[in-house]
Amino acid sequence: MGNLDTNSLFLLTAIIAPLLAGVVLLLGARFSPTTMRAIAVFGFAWPLIIGLLLYSRFDPSLIGAYNFELCLPTGLESIGIYLHLGLNGISMPLFLLAGTVGLAAGLYAMYSKAERPHLYLALLLFMLGGLMGTFASIDVFFFYFFHEFALIPTFLMIGMWGGVGRRGAAIEMTIYLTLGALLSLLGLIALYVQSGADSFSLIELRNYLSAQPLSDTVQNNIFALLLFGFGILVSLFPFHSWAPKGYAVAPTGAAMLHAGVLKKFGLYGLLQIAAPLLPAGADHWFPWIVWLALGNIIFIGLVTLAQKDLKMMLGYSSVMHMGYAFLGLACFSVIGAGGALLLMVAHGLSVALLFMLSTCIYHRSQTFDLSEMGGLATKAPVLAAFFVAGSMASIGLPGFGNFWGEFTIFAALAETELTRWIVVPAATGIIISAIYGLRAVANIFFGQPKAAFVERLQSDQITDLQAFEKLSAGILIAALVLTGIFPRVFSDDANRELLELYPQQQSHLPVIHSAVLSTDVDTHKELTH
Repeated sequence: MGNLDTNSLFLLTAIIAPLLAGVVLLLGARFSPTTMRAIAVFGFAWPLIIGLLLYSRFDPSLIGAYNFELCLPTGLESIGIYLHLGLNGISMPLFLLAGTVGLAAGLYAMYSKAERPHLYLALLLFMLGGLMGTFASIDVFFFYFFHEFALIPTFLMIGMWGGVGRRGAAIEMTIYLTLGALLSLLGLIALYVQSGADSFSLIELRNYLSAQPLSDTVQNNIFALLLFGFGILVSLFPFHSWAPKGYAVAPTGAAMLHAGVLKKFGLYGLLQIAAPLLPAGADHWFPWIVWLALGNIIFIGLVTLAQKDLKMMLGYSSVMHMGYAFLGLACFSVIGAGGALLLMVAHGLSVALLFMLSTCIYHRSQTFDLSEMGGLATKAPVLAAFFVAGSMASIGLPGFGNFWGEFTIFAALAETELTRWIVVPAATGIIISAIYGLRAVANIFFGQPKAAFVERLQSDQITDLQAFEKLSAGILIAALVLTGIFPRVFSDDANRELLELYPQQQSHLPVIHSAVLSTDVDTHKELTH
């Protein structure tokens, strides 16, 4: 049980504050816009404030344990379920990611022209509260519960404020995500039952399975449930078709939080739970992970090239880049897993930024069709600068966090003969990303304006980004640059934790050193078989 101290209570408030603010706004149909925004600012800003405070108080010496641990009764203790919260070197970066994207999405949503804004903001706050709970949960049941809780507002927001075709997209999303959630739930329950643990606590599961690992057959079966369950939720090829359509019709705030943060749930589950607890299963399914990840990178990359709709292009691009994270996980090493974690954070920031800016572009051009735009930089240079920065980050330009994530994953793949061949096909994804990213920039901002668009450009209808748009975009860009210039802000603590979770390489990988991610002496241990 965790001690009830100030820091652990702060962690709890990061989950409760947005939920309470959301409840208040549900009853706030008659609130003035100023009052509504004041409540929303508190709900969206508090999780990030707490995240930064807890990061400053994080104790890196607690390797294999959790900081700010808190364990509260739920009435379900008889079946081993507690509200068990805490943060370690792996969950802390994603906890901060949720707070950062949540604040940016909230600030943008507060000035949207959505009908029933109190309801829109309330649902977005509920989603944020669920996300903070997901990455703060040590109890595996609540890890799953908070994710499902955050999904509900997504469906509601698409149904109420989504674009053209929202019904079909929502139905497809529901089918896929329900299937993924069901498979992952079965896998988590099977893991708990087979482990013999007395609770769903991840700490206890590790202790039990460390003392007596499961048989290879059981590990293979449970890992399969988690791989395909989590994989569907992350849009792993070929279970990806729901994501681009869903993001294309989703309101901006929901798209930012889902694509930027919620989709990282499955990758986080594989990184923190499945691979460390089921090493034989991970080893068995290694070829599947590699080939499906390459499907994301190459096949979906080519599909992305064919898109003429800006939002669909960004949706497919988001799916494509998940392939790199899966390749990092497939290495089952400190360097590969650390690269996947860095890429998850950086991708979450960059894709949230690009989805927000795509809406800003639409408000000025009244179209998402890339072939109908051109020359927008002359009227909106700040918007152009932010979009170029976001596109360069997504491609993996040095100076942004995405570069370190992809570079580290490539370094992990190149370390061994078995995975070295993957580098070449995976690298083609960078070329594909550069083509569609630069083409979008050229078509929207610097290309020759199309005849139908010239009149709009010459009018006074197009303005540059407003203050709230600059603030939201600035938050995300600042975080991307910080992780790009100083990746050790996350990697040092993550490395120490990963060395504890991955003490042995799987049978298909030889010795790997983790010095690429950090210069900390503790992380220069040699991984042994």
